[in-house]
Amino acid sequence: MKKENTSCKSGFAALIGRPNVGKSTLMNQLIGQKIAITSNKPQTTRNRIRTVLTRQEGQIVFLDTPGIHKAKNKLGNYMVGVAEKTFDQVDVILWLVEPSTYIGAGERHIIELLKKVKTPVILVINKTDTVKKEAVLTFIDAYRKEMDFQEIVPVSALKGQGTDELVSCIFQYLPYGPAFYDEDTVTDQPIRQIAAELIREKALRLMQEEIPHGIAVSIESMKEKGSVCHIEATIVCERESHKGMIIGKGGMMLKKIGSAARPEIEELLEMQVNLKLWVKVKKDWRDSDFLLKNFGYDPKDITADE
Repeated sequence: MKKENTSCKSGFAALIGRPNVGKSTLMNQLIGQKIAITSNKPQTTRNRIRTVLTRQEGQIVFLDTPGIHKAKNKLGNYMVGVAEKTFDQVDVILWLVEPSTYIGAGERHIIELLKKVKTPVILVINKTDTVKKEAVLTFIDAYRKEMDFQEIVPVSALKGQGTDELVSCIFQYLPYGPAFYDEDTVTDQPIRQIAAELIREKALRLMQEEIPHGIAVSIESMKEKGSVCHIEATIVCERESHKGMIIGKGGMMLKKIGSAARPEIEELLEMQVNLKLWVKVKKDWRDSDFLLKNFGYDPKDITADE
């Protein structure tokens, strides 16, 4: 329900960029709470996640989009389609890049896409904590030659540096109007989906390079009994060999995944959690319209192969 205070600003800001540039980390930092999962593997975010930041000057609804990359399957097409469809649906675009003077083919592809939209674009140079402060100016100059940005803001999403300045810049490009969400709203994501993503995050982190990126998590049941929430979830992989790795010797890896995910799910639900995990093989699920929809990825958002 919208508020009627029209003296404040409110609008939508999309976070876009190549995979693994820190979009989810930045969004979590801006709202002060973990909603999007993070991983050192690319293409971690698969859906467009909405989170809400409400301050005295107004409300920003952030859309964390999947990384823009060359798609290799229907899931990849879906992810790219979701990101690109966001461009004309928001008030401002935040394009995150690595701190470098090298502008590769992936970045140039994004530049060509952004030149076609009328939405204001703020270039966000992330991970500045990994480089010398004086080098940041050279990165700014390199990108400024490629495109006219409304603003260029260096930040460290991990350390929270430059984020207040970024928020101030975003508000400059938002229209005046009532808030879209109540002030205590942080996200519109269903609790089940966030819980599933937290489990997937732990699997990605604990497995490292042992399994490919092709896993999904489905919450089969979530029932509260007294002060305990009983959750049954299935980790879906593409091969029998992957199933064995996820379970681990004597079920140890599966236990580690559950033990790592449980505290964060308990924090999310604010109650004790009894988590049971299962593993199933669904061959080539990333190319199945039915299974993609079953795991929460709408096939209508899938674009054609490039």
